Amino acid sequence: MSTRARILEQLADGGLHSGADIGRRLGVTRAAVSKGVKALCATGLVVNAVAGRGYRLSTPLTPLDRRRILELLGSSLQPPARIEILEQVDSTNRHLLTQALLAREPSGMICLAEVQGQGRGRRGRSWVASAYQNLMMSVAWRFALGPGMVAGLSLAAGVAVLRALEAYGVTDIGLKWPNDILWVAPDASPGAAPAHAYTARERKLAGLLVDVHGEASGPCTVVLGVGVNCRIAERDVKRIDQPWTDVVTITGQTPDRNRLAALLIRHLYDMFRAFAASGFAAFESEWNRRHLYADRPVRVAQGDEFIEGIADGVDTAGALRLRTARGETQLFHSGEVRLRAAPS
Repeated sequence: MSTRARILEQLADGGLHSGADIGRRLGVTRAAVSKGVKALCATGLVVNAVAGRGYRLSTPLTPLDRRRILELLGSSLQPPARIEILEQVDSTNRHLLTQALLAREPSGMICLAEVQGQGRGRRGRSWVASAYQNLMMSVAWRFALGPGMVAGLSLAAGVAVLRALEAYGVTDIGLKWPNDILWVAPDASPGAAPAHAYTARERKLAGLLVDVHGEASGPCTVVLGVGVNCRIAERDVKRIDQPWTDVVTITGQTPDRNRLAALLIRHLYDMFRAFAASGFAAFESEWNRRHLYADRPVRVAQGDEFIEGIADGVDTAGALRLRTARGETQLFHSGEVRLRAAPS
């Protein structure tokens, strides 16, 4: 563990800690403490220096802890979870895919990162994640069949993430096609909007990204990336171009990222096994029941074209059904379109 990570453990409670005390506990000089604090600040984390008294985080946080996550998971998972926690990485999906393709048995390989510099969303977008405060995790799994047979996996994963968040205590959430988890604000009036000033009723809480690698006839290796907004730092707000929320806004409590990571891993394990046995059919009914845009007017963007209609759920392959004004039903597949509510 690096010096900066050890310093973060000392500061995690949000209290004021002197440089001398930190140095004494860690067995390093005050100069090393100062250097470590500067390294933390360089990632975007806000560490306040109080002259003559020490250092304090602007908000308390829970550092990721491999032993704690494994303790919460217990010994029942098969295959056993192989967890790697990185202090900094460009992309957890990219890193884990490289490792998984070299492994004899990649299923159960898991990567989490405290700082992610090049996180990816759908269609080449960037995923904004505040350093040391959000949850960026990737899980690898191998399927006997080829890439064409894992259609709908990201939607099934959305159901798993929704279940995990609800088990954690997050309420009023649902799914948006193809792979977003949204929180529905109880009151969408402007006066009830949170500090980040979005007034849209559905706000993005989590998203997924799937990378698939393999021959057409199989097997294939899947790396599923999950990003959860646990706490978005103020400096990152301006980088987000859509309505959003985070766990701390919803629950009012400092997120326990280790507990949430363990819940996500357990529910994703259940999802992978069910998907291997039955495909998306095992999740179709629940996905449609949790679909926030069901029977609502929407616009589907495909390239430079927009198709308007009524969202009519998804089929057994995870394709969106759209009822157009002409009475036709069109199907749209993941990776080709994006969905936005139609303007009033």
